[in-house]
Formats: sequence, C-alpha cells, structure tokens
Amino acid sequence: MITRLRILPSCSQDADPGYQGSEPGSDYLDLVEYGTRRSRAGSSRHRGGEVVTELGPEEVRWFYKEDKRTWKPFVGHDSLKIEVAYRKLCELNPSKAAEQEEWEELGGECDGAEGRKGQTEALVSKDMAVCVRGGLYEVDVKEKECYPVYWNQQERIPVMRGQWFTDGTWLPLEEEDSDLIELEHLACFRGHQMKDTFETEAVTTAVDSKDAIHSLKLSRSHVDWHSVDEVYLYSDATTSKIARTVTQKLGFSKASSSGTRLHRGYVEEAAPEDTPPAATHIVFVVHGIGQKMDQGRIIRNTSMMRDAARKMEEKHFSDRTTEHVEFLPVEWRSKLSLDGDTVDSITPDKVRGLRDMLNSSAMDIMYYTSPLYRDEITRGLTKELNRLYMLFCSRNPEFEEKGKVSIVAHSLGCVITFDIMTGWDPVRFHHLQAPDSVETELRRRGCEEQQLLEELYHTRMRLQDLEDQFQGLKTSSSRASPPLKFKVENFFCMGSPLAVFLALRGVRPSTNGTQEHILPRSICQRLFNIFHPTDPVAYRLEPLVLKHYSNIAPVQIHWYNTSSPTSYNHVRPTLLNPLKESASVSDSESLPSPCTSPPQNRRHYGESITSLGKASIMGAASIGKGIGGILFSRFSRSSGQVGGAEEEPSDSEGGVGEVEGGATVEEVTVHCSVVSVELDRRIDFELREGLVESRYWSAVTSHTAYWCSYDIALFLLTFMYGPNSTSESAEDHPES
Repeated sequence: MITRLRILPSCSQDADPGYQGSEPGSDYLDLVEYGTRRSRAGSSRHRGGEVVTELGPEEVRWFYKEDKRTWKPFVGHDSLKIEVAYRKLCELNPSKAAEQEEWEELGGECDGAEGRKGQTEALVSKDMAVCVRGGLYEVDVKEKECYPVYWNQQERIPVMRGQWFTDGTWLPLEEEDSDLIELEHLACFRGHQMKDTFETEAVTTAVDSKDAIHSLKLSRSHVDWHSVDEVYLYSDATTSKIARTVTQKLGFSKASSSGTRLHRGYVEEAAPEDTPPAATHIVFVVHGIGQKMDQGRIIRNTSMMRDAARKMEEKHFSDRTTEHVEFLPVEWRSKLSLDGDTVDSITPDKVRGLRDMLNSSAMDIMYYTSPLYRDEITRGLTKELNRLYMLFCSRNPEFEEKGKVSIVAHSLGCVITFDIMTGWDPVRFHHLQAPDSVETELRRRGCEEQQLLEELYHTRMRLQDLEDQFQGLKTSSSRASPPLKFKVENFFCMGSPLAVFLALRGVRPSTNGTQEHILPRSICQRLFNIFHPTDPVAYRLEPLVLKHYSNIAPVQIHWYNTSSPTSYNHVRPTLLNPLKESASVSDSESLPSPCTSPPQNRRHYGESITSLGKASIMGAASIGKGIGGILFSRFSRSSGQVGGAEEEPSDSEGGVGEVEGGATVEEVTVHCSVVSVELDRRIDFELREGLVESRYWSAVTSHTAYWCSYDIALFLLTFMYGPNSTSESAEDHPES
C-alpha cells in the first residue's frame, strides 16, 4: 500500500533553477519566497517550456469541510502554512523511523538514540498545529483535522490536501485517488515539457481522435492520459460503462461522453498576501436562556452572524483593508453546576418533554433572580469573558494596545452582562433601602414597638457606616479593579428584557437625556437596544431615560440592500401618536432618578390607543372625525417630529377640539414646541417588519431571528467600523 508520506517530496533545487533557499522544507519563509517568485514569473500556472516536476507549495491547495457537504478552500496564506508544515512532517518521519529502528536494534539501551527520538517527536508535534482562518482555528496536520481555538467543539472539521481537481468546479479529488494519480503522473511524465496553455485561456484540445497513452486503475474509476496536460477521469460504475458503450456506438468519443477532465494544481496559486487583515475589533457574543438544552447553539448562532457580517463587509466596507471585526462566542452556561440535578429530581413525569424544555431554558431566569445562584452565574460569565480576552491577546500581542472590544448579548445575557459591567449588587441595594423601610415602619407601628424598631434602625445605620468606612479603607489602600479586564466600546442588546429588570429595581426617567442615567460612558461608550417589533421578550430602554420617549418611535434599522440610506445620526424622532402628548402636559415635571424614588405610575404602551379614543370622543362629535384622528396618528409616525416639527391638525380633524386633561390641540402643539430634551444618542433600534409577515407567527420566531439577519449584521458593522466621512462624525460627537 502506498503511503501518503511518499507522495510529495520536499521542494528541491532541481525543481526550479531559480530557487536559492536553504535546506528544502526547513524554513517557512524560504518556501513562501519561492512560491512568490514562481507566482510572479508568469501570468499562468502552466507555462510553456516548463517541465513536469513535483507541485510547488503554491500549487497545492488545502480544503476544509465545515458543513459536512462541500469542501471549501483555505485562503492562500493558510494553505501555504499548512503545506509547509505537511512537508516538514514528511521529512521528519523517515528520520524518526530510522532512529526508532536504531533504538530497537540496541535494545532500548542507547540513551542518545532515545534522546534524539524524543527531540524528533517534540519537533514534529510542534509543527502539527497551524493557525488558520484569521486565528480562530488550528489545523492538526498529522491527523488532518481542524478545531476551534476559542470555544469547544465536539466534532472536528476534516481537512484535505488537494493536488488534482475536476474541471469547472475545481473541487479536489479524494486524497487517496489524488495521491495515486500524482505518483503515476510523475513516474510517467517527469521531465516532459508542458504546453503554453491554461484552462481559462485555452483550451481544450480535441481528444476525439487520440487514444489514451497511459491509464491508471483506481478503486471505483480509472484515469486516462491523452497527453501530459489532457487527463480524464471515468467512473467504473455499471451505469457509466453502459452509457459509454451506447454513446461511443453513436459516434461520440469516450472523453466527451462520460469523462471528467482533471487539472493538476489549483486554479489560483496560493500567495502569502492572500490573507484577511488582523482583527482590530473583537465582538464577544453572549447567549441568553436555553443553552443547556442545546450547548452548541451559541456557536452556530455566532457562526451565522459572522457569515452575515463577512458578506456585509465585502459589500459595504471593502475599502477598509486594514480593519477587521471578529466575532467570538461566549458560552457560560455549561460550566455552571448551580443546583445540580435537584430541579430535575422534583420534576413530575407527565409531559416530561415540555417540563425538561422549561427546566433547560426558562429556569435560567429563576436561577439568576435567586440570591443563591446569581453570583455563580455572574462569576462564570466574567471568568469566560476574561479568559477569551486574555487568550486572544496572547495570540495577538498588539491587540491589547490598539484593539477595541464590543459585546453583543441576547435575551437574559443582556441583563447579566449589564450587571457585570455596572457592578450592580442586589444585597447592597437592599441595605441601602433598609433605613427607609424602617422609617416607614416606625410611623405605622404603635408606641409599644417603636423602641425596638428604633434600636433596629440605629443598628442598621451603624452597620452601614462601618461598611462605608471599610470600603473607604479598601479604596484608599488599593484601587478596586473592574471585573472585566477590558474596556467595552459598544454594548449591543438584542431581544433584551433589561428595561424590565431596571424598572423593577426602581430606575425612573431623568431629565438629562444621556445614557449616563443607565450606563455611564466611563464603563461603555455606547449602548444599543435592538429588537423586533413583535418580540415578546424585548422592551424599550429610552423611556427610562426620558419619559416622553414612550411616545417616540424607535429608530428603524435600514434594510441591508437599501442604496444610500440616511445616516442614523440624521434620523429625526417621530411621534407614535401626537395626541398622546396631551396626557403628559400635567405630569411633565422632572422625576426623581434611580433606585431611591418610590414607584410611580407609568402609562402602558397600549394606552396610546385608549388616549386616542378619548381624544376622538371628546374632540369630535362624529365617527368621521374620529376616523380622521386615527388616520392622522398613523401618518404622523413617519412624518411627525419632536419639538414642534409635527404637522398641525387640519379642519377635518375637529379643529380646536379638547383632548384629555382639557387641553386643546393648539395647546398640545405649543407644549410640544417647548417640550423637553432629546436624547443625545438614540438607544432603541427596531427591525422593520416584513410586508407579508404574520405578527402572530412572528411573535413565536422573532426572539431567535436576530442571528442570521443581514440588517443587523450591517447595523453592527456600521457602528463598529465607525464613520467613514466627516458627515457622519456627529454620530460620535453630537452637538450639545
């Protein structure tokens, strides 16, 4: 049986007189320079006057099969690195075998031989792992497998060395067949002169009148050589033989009827410069609930987002040749023990499948709200984020100084990541609220219990003072380090319930109109809340910053195929319902902000319909006028603007009608013209609904539909690549 290690010797000086490198195959740079010189020597790979020799490293192409269906070629730079490592392995193994034989002949008593054997093994193992695909994967050349660097993946990705390729598709032949064909080709045609033709220029010389000058039998097919450049593969299946017989009797040639032309060497020579730029911005992708149910889901989701981003990069950011955004999945759930199997043991057996699904998904929310397990979850995610960042920096030393980091989080992952960045602690929050609760209790209780409650109150105050003093000593002695070892540039929330968690923690709207109210820019430069209109888990964040933004539509994300879309910093706010503004006339005073103010009444989003109904009834005396008001509110969503830019109601809409609170439409317009502040940067961004999309079906699927969206991929890249012209510089430097 022919071994693969004999198939392709290292590139020698005889193969190309222009090669002046060092020992063949010993230095990667020598082989790269050699490949570069050969590539630049002519425009085509097969040039007239050349003779048949071993394929150069740049003519061989390595492939990987990630989806188990199609072989995909590595880029030229990666293929060259793998080929060099493969040739080193071919060189080292014969010496290793000789040393092994020598060691066995001496009965294992020769320490020098054993030492040389260990050194050889170490050298071989050192060259087994080759970093490819932008540093995300490594290739084990010995096992011919590819595996990820930054996450765990049970199934390895097979890789293959391609030497012979089918015409048209340029897919490689199976490696065993390709190796046998290459050996036979070198044995029969070494030193023969090749023609000055190539498939793209050429073409096919007719082989109808030519007989095969050589043939090779394979396991399920055979190969015929009609000349040094005309090689055809034929299947030996019974149906193929019958078809060949019939077509030949009809006058067709064997090659034209059922043969597949083969090419030696890949269509494009591998070049060292054929490589993506180094990553200048990494994005950690954090999953939400349900990862326990399907541990590989976040890896697949991140892969879909990465693929969508690559296509958007090629289409919209092809000029950014020195920048590159890379996406890394963050899988934090599988490493947690939590309650072990306690919940599973108390789960009834009836409808077990449904119960197991809920235990593996929705139970994560209960774990996080539990004081017992919340810290374990936050520690687990923090540890994983820091591990990935430090690993990436160790493999890319310049990134720590020059690179940027963003986080894309989904569902519950948004809340956990937010709490890690801000250091929110529910236990400390409870202690801060305790004195107020005791004070309230003192007023309610009778005189008999006041003494004990007063002692409890003073004890808690004393405890709080001691804690403050202790924290002050810690801060003065050593500055507390943040939980994350990197600065977050952008925080993208997708399908996020963060707003609900913040509202339940007592966060209330402010009057300053900046994200500092929720997430200080010293922690994160920019906060984005992305959601689908029908996602039942997602909530808006902007009304927690400025209350009147509950009646201002979120910014709609551009479709990826829109030509020359409006820059996001130029999109003006539009009202969801102008008549709803009247409801805020009486309660437009400034509200206390976070965590200390008592809960206050807040209108529901659905109340806009109720307010519209009241306004229509009170301000119009007929059904027609009511319909006019509805139409006005619909059209105003796309045409109205905050700050008095919305259109004045026409006479058909009831003229000077009273609305809720006794205010007239003119009064509402005047009030809107002097209304409060706008956000300096928008936070809520909404995907556009499809034209034929069912809202009920969309409510089921929308929460998991973010990963493969080209619209979201383009949106993320738009803000991570930053402005490309001075007209967009206001995105990062808004006017005050």
